[in-house]
Amino acid sequence: MFGHTNEPFSLTRDVNAVIIPAGEELTLRTGTSGFITQALGGSFTVYVEGNLFRVSGSDADALGKEPVPPEIPDNATDADIEAVIWEQLKTCYDPEIPVDIVNLGLVYRCDVTPLGNGERSVAVEMTLTAPGCGMGDILVADAREKIAIIPTIADVSVELVFDPPWN
Repeated sequence: MFGHTNEPFSLTRDVNAVIIPAGEELTLRTGTSGFITQALGGSFTVYVEGNLFRVSGSDADALGKEPVPPEIPDNATDADIEAVIWEQLKTCYDPEIPVDIVNLGLVYRCDVTPLGNGERSVAVEMTLTAPGCGMGDILVADAREKIAIIPTIADVSVELVFDPPWN
């Protein structure tokens, strides 16, 4: 989407952020300024007072950015939707390294189930590079959020698994 930048920002409203790599959530206050260091897949890594934070794509407006939902073809098939899901998962980046969770091999399974009303349910199994990764819950939430904004998706389950171990 935006790639690597060092674009200055000043928050236009309070925003929830996650400190990298600890994974702790906190609130960055209106008027906080810093630099956007990475804008990949709709989420942002920002540098503020010597620390890195992840800001969700749904809070793009606070950084002066526009959130961009994915497009799907008219009369999209389940296979079309699955392809869009995989593209969305490729926009989930490890906040410390600019490699997505698909190319890292962290996504083990993605099942799309039609619900019969034009909507779909999605179940994903993924793992982490290390079981103790402080960003695990954040990566799971990022994957869930990026799938949930796809039109026709009614329900998303993203499960963290450690068998088989990632290598």
